[in-house]
Amino acid sequence: MDAPVLKRLRAALGDRVDTSPAALDAARADRSGHASPAPPLAVVHAESTEDVQAVLRIAHDTGTPVIVRGAGTGLAGASIAGDGEIVLSTLRLRRVLEVRPDDLLAVVEPGILNAELDEALARHGLWWPPDPASRDISTVGGNIATGAGGLLCAKYGVVRDSVLALDLVLADGRLLHLGHRSVKGVTGLDLTSLVIGSEGRLGVIVGATLKLRRIEPGTPCTVVATFPTVRDAARASAAVTASGAQPAIMELMDARCVAAVHALLELAPPSASTAQLTIQTDGRSAAVEAEQIATVLRRAGGAVAVTDDPVDGEELLRIRRSMHAAMARLGTTLIEDVSVPRSALPAMFDEIARIEQAYGIEIPTVAHAGDGNLHPNFIVQGPEVPERIWQAADDLFRAALRLGGTLTGEHGIGTLKSRWLADELGEDQWALQQEIVRVFDPRGILAPGRVFAPRPPGSALPEPHPAEEPHA
Repeated sequence: MDAPVLKRLRAALGDRVDTSPAALDAARADRSGHASPAPPLAVVHAESTEDVQAVLRIAHDTGTPVIVRGAGTGLAGASIAGDGEIVLSTLRLRRVLEVRPDDLLAVVEPGILNAELDEALARHGLWWPPDPASRDISTVGGNIATGAGGLLCAKYGVVRDSVLALDLVLADGRLLHLGHRSVKGVTGLDLTSLVIGSEGRLGVIVGATLKLRRIEPGTPCTVVATFPTVRDAARASAAVTASGAQPAIMELMDARCVAAVHALLELAPPSASTAQLTIQTDGRSAAVEAEQIATVLRRAGGAVAVTDDPVDGEELLRIRRSMHAAMARLGTTLIEDVSVPRSALPAMFDEIARIEQAYGIEIPTVAHAGDGNLHPNFIVQGPEVPERIWQAADDLFRAALRLGGTLTGEHGIGTLKSRWLADELGEDQWALQQEIVRVFDPRGILAPGRVFAPRPPGSALPEPHPAEEPHA
């Protein structure tokens, strides 16, 4: 079947159909550090909505699977493409179509990078709040498809809070306009929210109407506090939340993460077992709020420093943003993504310590402490994931669920977490969600095997891919 499909694709899209070995090999992997065993059929570089519709009509007619791909920075394996699959790349769809400062909205194509969008909006005194650690290399469409969060979610929420409308191409090529441009809008079912975080299973996002904020005057202040243990740091972050303060950023790194990043950036080695909180306040009251937070942290036993120097502040945040690159140097990394209620953060770190001891492993962990989202890292060597790592991951996920949490706060399920999805949703909801997917995509051509495909315990991940070190 491959030859007829390629012939139809080339007839419709010409040289936008890429079958070069380099393009096919790159599409086998995402930033999870893993790759499919075989390359996909082709990579199609869509340059318009019409291109996307043409690809999907051909795929729908022929029953050919389609994997939607932006920059490939995902961490759950959702955009890894394999044998017989078409990769539909949205990277060339990167225009800012409209900016309306009076209405605080912008309409953009999905391939624009977060950093590019912020640069374009800054000229209008505006910005878009989602701020993933990979902001310099991740796309807005990818953010929406995975329901991304980021460092600023403590105060400004996640992607779901900053999207008003979506243009979506269905599996059969039909174009839908979901949502609204007004601040309020409750007509019909909220299909916009349904698509956010759907990981390419419901359709292809070709346009997004984004909710913006004005750039407020004021100099951000950055607070750094170190603690003798990660539990002390977690308790301190909970105390900041309980105090009523609402910093823009509140990030926690355990001792192993701090040490790994310092080694990567060639900084002076930190003291052994030192955990670190990095907090940033913004707006007109940034300085006052930073001092109030510093007081809370000192009372919690932290060694605290405060700066309003923008260069120093960015350097301190660079330490946090370099986390993924630091972990990548240690081996193949399963970057996990559980979330718990913020008050349960210390208890979750206790659970991680218990799991480390029980399975004889180390689990370097960083957290968006402002909203209870943790990223425990399981580091393995080679293509096979040892059974004890799967058992430890299973134990960790179940611990998060017991504490009232969830399997993923922002990375999505993809292929790497699908085996645990039914445990959280329950069998009835798990089945219902698959029925919803079939309404959008009756032939099942969009990202088949992703999200809802349970995997047998102990199975190996796709083979490690010798990709370049991930940015953070």
